[in-house]
This record gives sequence, C-alpha cells and structure tokens, in this order.
Amino acid sequence: MLSQLKQAWKLKDVRRKILYTLMMIAVFRIGAVIPVPGVKTDIIREMVGGNSLLSLYNMFTGGAFSNFTLFALGIGPYITASIIIQLLTVGFESLEELQKSGEEGKKKINKYTKYIALALAFVQAIAITLGVVRDALNSDSIFFIITVILTLVSASMLLMWIGDKITEKGLGNGSSIIIFVGIISRIPVDVISTADLIKSGKINMWSAILLGVVILLTIAAVTYIQEATRKIPVQYAKRVVGRKMYGGQSSHIPMKVNQSGVIPVIFASSLLAFPQTIAMFMGADAQAFVQTYLNPVGSPGVWIYRSLEVLLIVFFSYFYTTVSFNTEDIANNMKNNGGFIPGIRPGKSTIDYLNRILSRLTLAGALFLASIVMVSAIIMFFMKLQITLVGTSLLIVVGVALELKRQLESNLVMRSYQGFLK
Repeated sequence: MLSQLKQAWKLKDVRRKILYTLMMIAVFRIGAVIPVPGVKTDIIREMVGGNSLLSLYNMFTGGAFSNFTLFALGIGPYITASIIIQLLTVGFESLEELQKSGEEGKKKINKYTKYIALALAFVQAIAITLGVVRDALNSDSIFFIITVILTLVSASMLLMWIGDKITEKGLGNGSSIIIFVGIISRIPVDVISTADLIKSGKINMWSAILLGVVILLTIAAVTYIQEATRKIPVQYAKRVVGRKMYGGQSSHIPMKVNQSGVIPVIFASSLLAFPQTIAMFMGADAQAFVQTYLNPVGSPGVWIYRSLEVLLIVFFSYFYTTVSFNTEDIANNMKNNGGFIPGIRPGKSTIDYLNRILSRLTLAGALFLASIVMVSAIIMFFMKLQITLVGTSLLIVVGVALELKRQLESNLVMRSYQGFLK
C-alpha cells in the first residue's frame, strides 16, 4: 500500500488533488481555532460539558462550537438542506426531472440547496446567539448580536464553499471530508481524558481495553460490510452484424450490501440535532424536554434517541439507495444491449428481480449500521463514558476513509496502476 501511495504521489494530477484537499482542510482547521470576538468561551465549554446534545453537535464541528470559533455552525445547515432537497425530489416531479437532466439540472438543484442552507444557517445562528450563548456575550447591543450572527452565517457559507471545492477539485466528498476531519481532530482530547479517568480510578483498565476491542471489531466489521458486494450475472446474446458476430459475453451487476455508505448515518445524526435548534427558540422548558427525552447519553432519552436514530438510518438507507440505484434504467439498458439475467425474463421481471435483491441487501446494510450504533451506545451508557470515536462517529470515519481509498485507487487504475487491494 505504501508503494501505491508513493506512485500516486508521483502522478501530477493525483498529487495536485491531494495537496488541494490538504490545503482546504488546513483552512477549515485554522477557522476552527479562530474565536468569534466578544464571547466568553469558558461559559460555553461549561454548557457543552453538561449537555450531551450540545456535546454531540460539538463533535461534528470538531470542537469549534465549544470554543465558539468561526466555524461553530459547522457544515450542519448544508447537510440539513441536502436532506430537505432530496426529500422534496420524491414529492415534486419538477425537481425529479432536474435531477435526471444531467449537469445543468444538478447545478440548479445545488443552487437551491445552497439557498436553503443559507436560510437554515440564519435560523441556527439566531437560535444559538439568542438562546444558547446569550449569557456568554460580552454585550447585549443589537449591533454586536447582529455581528455575531453574520459572522457565524458567513463562516458557515465559507465552509460550504470549501466542501464544494474539495468535491470539485480534490479527493472525496467535501462535506464528508469536513465531518471526518472534525471527528478525528477530537481523538487526542478523548485519549487524554480517558487516561485521566483511568489514573483517577473512575474507570478501570479492563473497561478501557474492552472499549478498544469494541472499536477494533467495529472497524473490521464496517470495512467488511462496506466492501461486500453481490454480483448479479448478466449474459449477452450473440448477434450477427454483417460478417461479424457480437455479444455472447458474460458480465455482472455489482450490488453492494451497503449501497448508501455512511450517508444514512450522517443524515440521521443531522436530523436528530435539529430539535435542539428549535428548542432554543421555545425557552427553557422546551430545552429541558429535549435534554430529557432526546438525550443520547442519559436515561430515558438514550433509548428514545437511539430508537429514532435506528428508524432514520433504515429510512435513509432505503431512500438514498432508491435515488442512487435505478433498477428500471439498468434493466432497460441491459435489454437494449441484448443482455439478460439467466433464468429471468427481460423487462418487468428483471426489474422486479433486481428490486427484490436490492431491498434485501439494503435491509441487511441498514440493520448492520443500526446495530453498530446501538451496541456502541449501550456499552457507552453502562460504562458512563463519552468517547468521540465510537458508534456513529466511528461509522462515519471508517466509511469516509474507505471512500477516499476507493477514489484514490480509481485514479491509479485510470493511469494503468494496480489498486491498493492488489
């Protein structure tokens, strides 16, 4: 693998993509440590430490929220806007046609997504400034409050732009890369805090070892499922054109067990963070209700929160797979090229067959993702620990790392190099 990385670095185009991605990540991390002026960050850190929902939100921003830096909003508004647009695509034919109309349609949908993200960023910035961090502001003047809100919104739009540029000119999906970097940036803090807990005797060494084993097993399981693929055999009929014979070849349709990757996990986590934003507008009673019943750590909220997370993961797994893997188009393309699945009639029978297999694979992948989240949450609940790289965050980190590996591998294969798995 190291030799493949060395060869990838020698390729000018691949090296440029890697360096561009690293440069954008550096900009993100610099913005994540520049504080918003006029805010008492020690008060915010204390609030985040005593609120598990804010701690979860802080994890996805890479600690930017607890330090109330420029990127305190994170990429959350853009992720939520993407969820809204994808849900609306199913209900509105005009959006569905745009999605199918090539690059121009995608550009228009991306523009609508950015407008919605801007509106959500304003809503979230107002809620955070006037709700969560109001006591931490050095001034109550309208001008100062507006300045803080505009700073947060502008920085969030900058982060969205960084994500788009990584997707366009770098490696991987920009939004996923930003979340990935934000999560792994918290690992040193978690290691130090866990070591302090062991030294103080609050947790024993065997609990830490058990947690390490769970993390390693989760990484292995996620890697196995993410790479697992069912190959549907396809046979192409022979045909004579002039004096030449075409076709008669065998191929296959690769159908992944987890077709949607970590997108369902990211979408579910982003959607479950939204009630906290709404509660900020509704006062202390609403915030107390959310903290009690949608708390991913304390009881009874942990069971309600995780149950909703499982349902959302299953829903988004089916939803995203249906959008990204169109069995009708695949069946029609096979039929037009003289291809068929052995034992299955072309046309509607092929579509039904592919839908049946896809539904079963999606269910298996969704239940796997949900089980990883639930098992890790239960272990963390009974061990009374708050570690970043467990459950949901670990799924995201491993999934994004595998996607990066695949993209880098495809760049090598396109230039006649063997992949990482060789």
